[in-house]
Amino acid sequence: PPLLAARVFALVEVVLTSGFPTQLMIGLLLVGAGLDPRVPDGRLSMTFVVTLWLVDAVVLVGLIAALVRLRGERLGVLLFGTRSLLREAGLGLALVPVLFGLVVGALAAVRLLWPGLHNVAVNPFEDLIGSGRDAALLAAVAVLSGGVKEELQRAFVLRRFEQHLGGARVGLVVFSVVFGAGHFIQGWDVGVVTTLLGLFWGVLYLRRGSFTASAVSHSGFNVAQIVQFAIFG
Repeated sequence: PPLLAARVFALVEVVLTSGFPTQLMIGLLLVGAGLDPRVPDGRLSMTFVVTLWLVDAVVLVGLIAALVRLRGERLGVLLFGTRSLLREAGLGLALVPVLFGLVVGALAAVRLLWPGLHNVAVNPFEDLIGSGRDAALLAAVAVLSGGVKEELQRAFVLRRFEQHLGGARVGLVVFSVVFGAGHFIQGWDVGVVTTLLGLFWGVLYLRRGSFTASAVSHSGFNVAQIVQFAIFG
């Protein structure tokens, strides 16, 4: 039946654009090409991480654009709605210090209430930063792969849930949990707080009808976190 077919196709779209299939495929291809994900001392390889994130961003953006076009939709409408780009960008920038303060407080609260969730002593991405050049490179990649790609994913997935898979609220919860799970390499506590961040950015997109504020605040938050790692790490 058409309704069932639409739901199945939407579910396939969501799975394909969730980030896990593409990163797994690209990671395996990089390893097969001889690129080791870790350096001899056991830390993550900057070359591997940067390559994985950039290639995954290109693949996912292209995939989402193709899927949107396949349905006869417009990517600009999905991403920007009718909002002013400048106003939305300004809102996103204003949210960066607020989000950073809330995350610091939430992380401290989680570690106080559930100390067992703090299972990673040092954030593995913090170890990537050995110089100012490393920090600048990681920040640039984090803007593209985090702020832009992940918020594009979120907008696409939420709309597919809204249209075919039980509603935007269901999609908000599901994708926020998936978003948090993707950060468990940094610790269970970080995964929990990241899930809350995903909820915030998802609500922001649904309320604004534009991904601009979410993308700018997400990018700014990532850059602020890397600056924190570089200065205080």
